[in-house]
Amino acid sequence: MADIQLMEELSNAFGPSGFEEEVCRVIYRHTREFQVTNDAMCNVYMRRKDFSGKKPVVMLDAHLDECGFMVQSIRENGLLNILTLGGFHLTSLPAHSVIVRNGKGERIRGIITSKPVHFLKESERGNQDLDIENLAVDVGAGSRKEVEESYGIRPGDPIMPDVSFEYQEKRGICFGKAFDNRLGCACVVETMRALEQENSLGVDVVGAFAAQEEVGTRGAAVTAQAVKPDLAIVFEGSPADDFYFRPGIAQCSLKSGTQIRHLDASYVSNPEFIRLAHEIGEQCGIKYQDAVRRGGSTNAGKISLTGKAVPVLVLGIPSRYVHTHYNFCAMEDIDATVKMAAEVIKSLDRERIDRVLRRGTI
Repeated sequence: MADIQLMEELSNAFGPSGFEEEVCRVIYRHTREFQVTNDAMCNVYMRRKDFSGKKPVVMLDAHLDECGFMVQSIRENGLLNILTLGGFHLTSLPAHSVIVRNGKGERIRGIITSKPVHFLKESERGNQDLDIENLAVDVGAGSRKEVEESYGIRPGDPIMPDVSFEYQEKRGICFGKAFDNRLGCACVVETMRALEQENSLGVDVVGAFAAQEEVGTRGAAVTAQAVKPDLAIVFEGSPADDFYFRPGIAQCSLKSGTQIRHLDASYVSNPEFIRLAHEIGEQCGIKYQDAVRRGGSTNAGKISLTGKAVPVLVLGIPSRYVHTHYNFCAMEDIDATVKMAAEVIKSLDRERIDRVLRRGTI
């Protein structure tokens, strides 16, 4: 079973896009048995200490950042105007608690503004139209001066959802924030751990934790250039759809195993890599579900276009209500995702690697 302490620290960590430092520190604390470095963008790289540099390289990708906000300006009455970092649906935001981090590193709790029902006009009661410019964060202050002098808040300060991780052991259910994609970060670490005692791997494995995915998959453009992988596995906290589509049509259901993604708006999968994952799933009894997505994107889009092209396998952990404050996922889906990745990597001999790279054409 995945390391609950690691997952809790990753989920709780402060890390909106562009402010991933605390997430990096969590990874460093939990991976002392590996070679871990970071770059100026806050991307993190993890290698086994026996990394040779002489074998084909498999990159394990996950993004560090979460959807959050930034203080855009401060109103005279002390409310904070905000911008979103990532794709929130605005109707999920009013009246929710957030944490503002000021320049000194202090954390200040705030509430995203909403108008109490007592003050709503009849014409406003059914109106769901929202604009980010009409939302603000209230930290309890009464003026701009108070916000600046007492709270130390300035434009440019980052904001995250205010949620604490919980694990319901009896039911195998995790609750928390930022499962997109702290679950993926946990899977990178757990996969590296699962391979730690494998001394005869046909590949070198590099964990790459990318910054700023939610604002344009920017970190992966750097990590892919730095690692120069031959193959890649992307881990993603994928939006669960089991409450929106009937059985047989849903493709990301809780407790149905890892999601193997064939298509989204960012990339088309490598069919030989997909075929290998299917073979491994059947041979090892790993639960999986196939997904063809009409939208969405992952770091696979950037990674797959690196160098002379990189075959990418995207494995998703079904997560309910991603890009909102609160998420659910099932521990068994995390474990299935880690096992799938580890077994795929252990199976990679020269013949299988060539089959994926050449796709049977040569």
